[in-house]
Amino acid sequence: MIYTVTVNPALDYVLQLKKITRGQVNRTDNCSFLAGGKGINVSQILNQLDVDNTAWGFVGGFTGKELVRQLNQRQISNDFVAISDSTRVNVKIHAEKETEINAAGPQITNQEVAAFKDRLHDLKKGDIVVMSGSLTPGLPIDFYKQLLPTVKAAGAEFVVDTTGQALMDTLSYGPLVIKPNHHELADLFNVSFDSANVMLEYAQKLLSKGAQNVMVSMAGAGGYLLTPQHVYYAKGAIGTAVNSVGAGDSMIAGFVGTYFKTGDPAESFRVGMACGGATAFTKDIAVKSQIDTVLPQIKVEQIS
Repeated sequence: MIYTVTVNPALDYVLQLKKITRGQVNRTDNCSFLAGGKGINVSQILNQLDVDNTAWGFVGGFTGKELVRQLNQRQISNDFVAISDSTRVNVKIHAEKETEINAAGPQITNQEVAAFKDRLHDLKKGDIVVMSGSLTPGLPIDFYKQLLPTVKAAGAEFVVDTTGQALMDTLSYGPLVIKPNHHELADLFNVSFDSANVMLEYAQKLLSKGAQNVMVSMAGAGGYLLTPQHVYYAKGAIGTAVNSVGAGDSMIAGFVGTYFKTGDPAESFRVGMACGGATAFTKDIAVKSQIDTVLPQIKVEQIS
């Protein structure tokens, strides 16, 4: 089983209108509530790949009930901890330009945190836990790291989709895969890259620090996968990018879901690249038909 963790999910209130006039009453052309969150995006792609998964996290209030209703409607299995505070609402305004107002999120009590940590006792050998997205106010910045000893003790694998020092702090626990883009990789070591070879040297450092696999994404320029044995490269799919939201989550989901079924990192990389590209080419998270259209374009080349 794969478990996705979204500790701070949201209902995205999406407002569409032609223009906004500040200081006056504006009327929308269309509006909708959509369940959102990075781990939820991962679950959506896993469903499209027909990989069993369950979404974990915290939900509360009428907004939390609506979020769960939408996940059930999409047939996304979930087992959230119910909290006394309310799930946040993020406002997305689509006018001449896109404007986002993201709420900080609910307060979570110690008892609610303990109830979430009890979920980890359900893990068994071969399971994978994917943790991604922002933390709620009041949760410690090392919250994800606190979960890793229990995950590893169960014989499960994990992925923490984060950046900076929070990412570096997970490496000693041996994440299944990490996915910095080339800018994030440079920032990790406070350097700049003048060639792909230099970039790969720094990606290798992440392997030496404990990561089992390292994917370096470069948007339309493709991406690299580094394993302890080989380095692979794949060109990006050809298409018009209309959406960057969820593309990274989709890439992670494609890799993890395929690895869960096959144990083959190169094939997992290929499917991950296809899922990321398919989502980038649509206004929402990609569905299976879109992934299947992109997949034949992705050719993985072993370069070392």
